[in-house]
Amino acid sequence: MKTTKLAKVMSVGLAVSMLSSLAACTGANETSEMTTIPSQIATEPTETEENVPYTYGLGKTFHADQPVTYTMFFSDASWYPMVETWETEGIFKDIQDRTNVKLELKSYDSGDYMDQVTLDIQAGNAAYIIPKIYDDSKFVDGGAIVPISDYVKYMPYYTEFYNKYDLSKDIQTITRSNGKYYKLPGMKENNLINYTLMIRKDIWDKAGVDVVALQKDWTWADFLEALKKVKSYMVAQGMCKESDYIWSDLWCGSESGKGSGGNLLGIMASTYDCNAGWNIGNGMRYNKEQDKFIFSPTTDNYKQFLKTANSFVAAGILDPETFTQDDSTATAKYYNGKTAIMSVNQGQWASFEQNMIAQLGAGNFENYALTIPIGSTRNSTVDPARLENGVMISKKALDDLGEDGFIEMLRFVDWLFYSHEAYDLTKWGVEGVHYEVVDGKKKLKDGFCCSGLGYGNGGDESLVDIRLKWGYAGGNFWYGGTVEEMKDNLVGPVADYIERDLKDRDVPPLAPGIAPTPEQNEQINLIATPLISNVNAWTLKFVTGQADVDKQWDEYVKSCEALNYQGLVDIYSQLYK
Repeated sequence: MKTTKLAKVMSVGLAVSMLSSLAACTGANETSEMTTIPSQIATEPTETEENVPYTYGLGKTFHADQPVTYTMFFSDASWYPMVETWETEGIFKDIQDRTNVKLELKSYDSGDYMDQVTLDIQAGNAAYIIPKIYDDSKFVDGGAIVPISDYVKYMPYYTEFYNKYDLSKDIQTITRSNGKYYKLPGMKENNLINYTLMIRKDIWDKAGVDVVALQKDWTWADFLEALKKVKSYMVAQGMCKESDYIWSDLWCGSESGKGSGGNLLGIMASTYDCNAGWNIGNGMRYNKEQDKFIFSPTTDNYKQFLKTANSFVAAGILDPETFTQDDSTATAKYYNGKTAIMSVNQGQWASFEQNMIAQLGAGNFENYALTIPIGSTRNSTVDPARLENGVMISKKALDDLGEDGFIEMLRFVDWLFYSHEAYDLTKWGVEGVHYEVVDGKKKLKDGFCCSGLGYGNGGDESLVDIRLKWGYAGGNFWYGGTVEEMKDNLVGPVADYIERDLKDRDVPPLAPGIAPTPEQNEQINLIATPLISNVNAWTLKFVTGQADVDKQWDEYVKSCEALNYQGLVDIYSQLYK
């Protein structure tokens, strides 16, 4: 499938390879027979708003008749840490004023959020509402999380979106063998593409590389030749030495890559239809042509991906320290002009530009978002599943509140995470105060900026960042939504990149959902844990040149065979049949 209109289809994110591993997790007391997932969620037939002590429903703001407090975990990002004004005059006060619900936050730094949440849940200290969950598998078996699919019929906003955009096949990828799912996912009408590469276009232009003309059909080999020209120009101009690297990336090192190669290897491998980096999962990937699941890290495509990645290191272009350094080291090199290419996502674009203005001065550089080069396929680096991270609800909430109180809380959660009103509030702030709508487009009012929305202060320190001061446009709430909602804040360069990618690249197929039994899931995890550790270690050695792909490939494959990758293939084959 190919798309030409951004407003028509905003296709698909980074994790085709994760579909298998995420869908492969099962819950407690599950049976081996898969329940058919309905294409529509039935809504409640009898209950009316008049018999409950709160207001709810489509087009309405949830509001409790009496003040109520719910506990909620909160992932607190160090680069925009929560401050008191978020609760006294910002996002959480707004939520309370509108709904009569106070959120009692249990906040943890985003760097160890999942570890802390896991410890609390295991200790029986779970908050009622648990957002920012990507993989819920470790929480399901203990019975501490409710099977939320049993309760979505009470959630009108969720139900409407699910039915209107037919998310049944997508939801099947997170459904267990008992036909239930345990996480309320962020749901999308269609996907936005997020991670790509940004370049110093002003430098590339001076080096004689017309990236706009080349990128539509360029391969990774073409891309390498372009980077060689850029480096030659930079050396000739005294911007760097021949021994320097002009690509030293972030989101790949020990800080955020965590030994997997992170974002860069995930992007590159996806163009070769295989799993690596952040996208490694358990290595299993659906092959549409063969109509079966394969272990992608031992395929010919993976070997070619490794040789391609290594070619950039061997040519003196890509810094091998990319896979060990912290993120701030990488960004500092780009900000001061020592490198000419770096990974970026839509949320960080404004922050990167703001830092460059501070170091280089406004008008002294031009950034540009690239269309990713072609590997063995023309596939985009995006994921066909229209799901994002989501929200779990703890069994503790059901036990403490009772069924009626629990359903009331779910209707509040429904409004907060799935209503258009709450989406705008948590993302943009209060209309008329922080933003206005001009000719149908949202726009921050004078005096405000928001790096989370892609609008930095441009060096104007008098502007108030609505995320830093009041908590809007944070990462705990507004994932998913309609195409119009997701693109309402995109800055021009990012919107242009997305349009190009959708026009010039193909959408990969959605992998079928599979649902192992608890016993099969245990087998999968026992095999995958040491196996993927081995794959990651070999991958980084191959990419950085510490191991030779041609000479040591067979040795690497045998090491994977010894760790029983075929066992994974057999389990997936049995499940898919």
